[in-house]
Order: sequence, then structure tokens, then C-alpha cells
Amino acid sequence: MATTTTSPITIKEVTSRCDLLRFVKFGIDLYKGNPYYCPPIIIDQINTFRPESNPALEVCDYVIYMAYRDKKIVGRIVGIINHRANEAWGVNKCRFGWFECIDDYEVFKALLDAVAEWGRARGMSCLNGPVGFTDFDHQGLLIEGFDYSAPMASLYTHPYYIAHYERYGLVKETDWIEYQITPPAEAPERMKRLVNIVATRNKLHTVKVKNSRELKRRYGYSYFDVLDEAYRKIYNYQPMTERQKKYYCNMYFPLLNFDFVTMVANENDEIVAVGLGMPSLSEALRKCRGRLFPFGWFHLLKALKAKRITDFDLLLIGVHPDYQDKGVTALIFNEMTPYFTRYGIQRVETTAILETNHKSLANFAEFDHIQHKRRRAFTKAL
Repeated sequence: MATTTTSPITIKEVTSRCDLLRFVKFGIDLYKGNPYYCPPIIIDQINTFRPESNPALEVCDYVIYMAYRDKKIVGRIVGIINHRANEAWGVNKCRFGWFECIDDYEVFKALLDAVAEWGRARGMSCLNGPVGFTDFDHQGLLIEGFDYSAPMASLYTHPYYIAHYERYGLVKETDWIEYQITPPAEAPERMKRLVNIVATRNKLHTVKVKNSRELKRRYGYSYFDVLDEAYRKIYNYQPMTERQKKYYCNMYFPLLNFDFVTMVANENDEIVAVGLGMPSLSEALRKCRGRLFPFGWFHLLKALKAKRITDFDLLLIGVHPDYQDKGVTALIFNEMTPYFTRYGIQRVETTAILETNHKSLANFAEFDHIQHKRRRAFTKAL
């Protein structure tokens, strides 16, 4: 009886810009034709792995691998050691992220084995992923919700990965869940009453600015200090360096429609809470497949400047620890709700929320919502 043989898998480290471009494009091409996948902006992905562009790399060691079979790319992965996060949490984790491969367990295993060996040689004691350099990178394998559109800020993965993770011996470390909210025509009466009580009792007021220039002029980067404190005890969080704060501010805030940027300040006009979101860019990114030129920028600009919006991504809400458990998020939602109506928004997609973060999950109890997605971070001892 005839037998078939499988060509060997070759793992190669990515060291050139050309290979890095192939690395990024492989992740996009793997989902070609999938109506739910949201491709990244290619140049942003490339800059993520350039030390001169991404300050997170100042506190991380990393290695980039691609898997080949018969000279064809069949998978990719990044191994990461975030020294600042490991020190903050007292762990020796070797992270893995940007992990994509064809539906072939041998490819899957070869890539993870390469990262495991790399991490073990540097004294790491466990694998952890899929996560990124920081919390602001995509993280969490999609477990539920494959038939819903992926926001720009969330990871989308093929369903076949789940079985490969389990076969490799990776086990759950934590889950995030996501909600899809149908925004009300106006803020609920209970929320309006709560807003008055919270604002009066804690001497708080909402802050609206017109653009990133005004924000920087009035508050510098203090709003990112709030986020840093708010997220410090959240899973895997790495305290940000000053350069990272400036990097993320300069990268994201100029893109925002400031109707959907709401901050809460105390009596000294110090920012104590931040909430922000943006029109969904998923459809625009699908149209341009992550390329800004020649016409990708047009699709993105059109989505960002739209006066009528169907889908909206709620990117983050952060409250300084001194003001948590005081109902401060009600001020943010109360401020945003009229804009949901003005722009005709039908669906709001929340960011991923840790399943154990009951305080954050409770923020959405007042709204008509469904829990439509779940994603998971895995771990395995080395």
C-alpha cells in the first residue's frame, strides 16, 4: 500500500524588513474571504516590531519566527519576555502572540516549541498567550462569537485553534468576555439620578475637549496616568513608561472623534476617569485589507468622519482607584448616550472585560445587551 509523507517544517527567525512584511501579510491572507475578520493596518503592524517606533520594546526581549513547508509560509509567532510586567507580578512568563498558522497541528506545535525553547533558555518557567507586548496589543484566543464582526482592537482567530491549544497541553489562565449593547434613546432615569448624586457627593464634573491639541494643552498626559493606575492590578498589566504613555496618546488620540471622549475631573480639575470609543473601522479595514495606499486612507477617513454610524467600538473606561466604587462610570455613560442617538448608533461593542472583573461588567447592567464573545489566555509550565 502506498504511503504519503509530509514535508518537514522549517522554523526561521524573522530578521529583515522584507520578512517582517511577509509575516504581517500572512496573518491577513490566512483570513481571506472571512467576513468577520478585521485586518490590521499593515504599516502599524510593522512599526509594532521596530524598537525606534514602539517604546514597549525597551522593556521586552522578543523573537519573531515563521514556519515554512516546501518554501511556503505556513505559520508565524512572536515570543516575548516583558521584564517590567514579570517584575511587577513576580513571575517568569514567556509570552507568545501574533500566533497564526494553517490548520495543521504539526505546524502549531513546531512554532510553540520554538518559542518554548527560546524562553526556557532565558530562564522562563511558563508559556502564556496569546498576548502581546502590553495590554494595548491584541490578546486572548477567541472561544465564542466567531459569527460576529471583530473590532479593530480585538483578536479574531479561526475556530480550529481551540483543539490545537488543548492538544498541546495549554490550559486556561483567564477569560475575557465582550458585550454587544443596544444603546437607549436617552440615559435611563436611574442613571440620571445617580449622576447627580455621584457628582455632588464627590465634587466631580465631566470634561469635554474638541481635539487632541486641546487635550494635551489642558491636561498633558495626566489622563494616561489615570489609566495606568486603574489597570495596574488587571491581568498581566505592565506599568507604562513615560515614553509609552506619549506613544499611545500620539498614536490613537488624533484619530478620535472627541464627541466620544469623556473625562471626569475632581474639584481641582484633575482627571480621575476616562472613557473613549470610536466608530467601528472594521468594514473600512476589510475594504482596504490593511493598506493605506492607494485608497485605504479614503475608506478609513470616511468611517472616522461619518455623521451617521451604525456600529461603535467602546475602547476603554478607566477610573482612578481613589474613585472606584463610587458610581463614576455613570457620568461617562450619561455623557455619551446623547451622542449615540445623534449619530444613529445601533450597536456598541465593548472592549474585552475580564470575567472576574465584576465591577466593570456591572457597568452595562442598565443597558440592553448580550454577551456574544469570549476569549481566553492560556498557560503551560516549561
